Amino acid sequence: MEFEDKLATLAAKVEQQKNAIQTEEATKTAFIMPFIQAVLGYDVFDPTEVVPEFTADVGTKKGEKVDYAICKDGQVQILIECKKLGDNLNINHAAQLYRYFSVTSARIAILTNGQVYKFFTDLDAPNKMDEKPFLVLDLLDIDDHAVPELKKLTKPAFDVESIINAAGELKYVSQLKRELAKQFNTPDDDFVRLFTTRVYDGTITQRVREQFAVLMLKAMRQFLNDQANERLKSAITGVSATAQAASNATENPEEPLQGEDNLKDKILTTQEELDGFNIVRAIVRAEADVKRVAPRDTQSYFGVLLDDNNRKPICRLHFNRTQKYIGTFDSDKTETRHPIDTVDDIFNFAEQLKATVRGYEQP
Repeated sequence: MEFEDKLATLAAKVEQQKNAIQTEEATKTAFIMPFIQAVLGYDVFDPTEVVPEFTADVGTKKGEKVDYAICKDGQVQILIECKKLGDNLNINHAAQLYRYFSVTSARIAILTNGQVYKFFTDLDAPNKMDEKPFLVLDLLDIDDHAVPELKKLTKPAFDVESIINAAGELKYVSQLKRELAKQFNTPDDDFVRLFTTRVYDGTITQRVREQFAVLMLKAMRQFLNDQANERLKSAITGVSATAQAASNATENPEEPLQGEDNLKDKILTTQEELDGFNIVRAIVRAEADVKRVAPRDTQSYFGVLLDDNNRKPICRLHFNRTQKYIGTFDSDKTETRHPIDTVDDIFNFAEQLKATVRGYEQP
């Protein structure tokens, strides 16, 4: 199984079992040990590789334990501190990691609750764990940019120097992304003022600031939506809109062939459709490379196809109506529509969607 598939499999397990986890020990057993074993590739049953309840005396602190130490070539390389699923993760929860980092050979420390993994090193001061992580992985919202860096921590590919060299850029890029996300949700006064001065020539009074705070939020959301729509439209097909219309007409004879301009005007990809598409991709990535999962928007539904092939429909999202539906397909490619209330309800059809993809993969 490919690395990405192992990660996706564990992510699906977290999604399915998260409500059953009530303790830290259950979190370790259900999610963290499989992460160490299946994703990172270290044998959790070999005490020369994975040391549970790792102990080292630190100054006046005697007998304190870190949940796991991962060793390679007889040296401690990674320290892991675990919390219960759902617990917040901050530097106050990493006291043992912070102390142990300076007295072991480890250059990587991980703080996790089984769903979110925060990775630390010593960029700010040698042998002193940074207060901010250089990498954050959320198994229920995997950032594709984090996957190649995570792969460097696996047993077959472990390269601490490469990790440290990339950590600085990763740390600040991730922090900038989080800051941008915060501004896009609730822009602060300085952010609003920066852009207001570029488009407004008058005096920036309190009333103007309040007015532009609302306008700024609206403009940013429209900008993000426009960008997402443009990227999706480019990904939908590599052919012209006219060819797309012909394809739609073949699938739905009741829809007349539209001219290129008319078709562009009538097909509107919504944010809900984009969210639904990403959920379907997350579900079926355990069965097929996500690059093979393609969107196909039409006037009457948003289709999700394998290999961008009309003969391999994974599902259809009927969101252009008051009652939303997801259309699933059986082995005869007969569609069954199921009413749903929110896009998150798509997760209820995970097994059907994966089974559909598996059916296309069989010779």
